[in-house]
Amino acid sequence: MRKILSFVLIIAVAVTTFYVSTANADWKKPLTVKGSDTMVILNQRWAENWMKANPKKRVQVTGGGSGTGIAALINGTTDIGASSRPLKDLEIKKIQNRFQSTVTEIANSKDGIGVYVNDANAVKELTMDQVKDIFTGKINNWKEVGGKDAKIIRYSRESNSGTYVFFKENVLKKMDYASDSQNMPGTAAVINAVSKDPNGIGYGGAAYASGVRMIFVKKDANTPGYQATEENVASGKYPISRNLYYYTAKKNYDNDERVKEFIAYVCSQAGQDTVKAVGYFPIKTCQITERK
Repeated sequence: MRKILSFVLIIAVAVTTFYVSTANADWKKPLTVKGSDTMVILNQRWAENWMKANPKKRVQVTGGGSGTGIAALINGTTDIGASSRPLKDLEIKKIQNRFQSTVTEIANSKDGIGVYVNDANAVKELTMDQVKDIFTGKINNWKEVGGKDAKIIRYSRESNSGTYVFFKENVLKKMDYASDSQNMPGTAAVINAVSKDPNGIGYGGAAYASGVRMIFVKKDANTPGYQATEENVASGKYPISRNLYYYTAKKNYDNDERVKEFIAYVCSQAGQDTVKAVGYFPIKTCQITERK
C-alpha cells in the first residue's frame, strides 16, 4: 500500500537560507548512503557539493549495487539505501521489522537505460522485442537484425544490480538472460567491455554512455526509434526509463536531522542541477511515498 506524502520545496532563496542556517551545526556522525552502482557517481557528486556548503556535515557514499544497499538498510548498516529499482514487498517487510517503522521512498531523479553497442557496429536501431530476443538468446547473430555475420556477445550486470532486475522485468518480460551472458560488476565495466568488442552489446544508465554508442530503441516495428535523452525520457518516447530512489525507515526520515537535511538538498534546485550535470534527468518535485 502506498500513501503519497505531500512534499513542497521552495527553491532559490529557501535553499540559500537553508545552507546559512545549517552550515555551522555539526552532525554527531557521518550520514551513510549505500547501494546502486548506477547512482554512485551522482551520490558522490551530491555528497561533495553538500559537504562544500556544509563542511561540518559528512556524507559517506559507497556502491555495490541496489541489492547491496537494500541489504545494508535491512541490516541497519546504512542510513539511506540507494536503488535503481523499487523495493520488493519482502524487502519492505524486512525493513519494517528491523526498524518497527514503515519505509520512506524518495524518487529523486530519472534515468533512461541505454542499450550500448561498439562504435564499429553498423546496427543503428532495435525494437524492444529484438532487444529482448538478443538478451534472452533467441537472436544470436548480428545479421538477424541487419548487421554483419558475427556472433552477438552479450554483456549484462550482476544479479544484485537494480539495473539487472529492472531490465529483466521490464525489457525481458521476466524471461531469463541467455546463459552465455557475461555478468559485469558495474555499468562502467559493461561500457569498457563493449567499447573494446565490435560484436558486443550491453545496457546501463545513460550517463555512463561514453566510448560506446547508444542504439535507437523502438517500441515496436511501426514506431520510430529514440535514444535515452532527457527530452525523450520526459516525453515517454524512449521506452526504457525509470525513477532512481533513496530508501530509509520513515522514523529516520522524520526524526534524524542528517537524513532529512540531505534529502532536502537532493530534492532542491541545487540538487537537481547536479542530476543534470552528471548526465541523468532531473525531476520537478521529488515524490516521497510511504511504503507499507
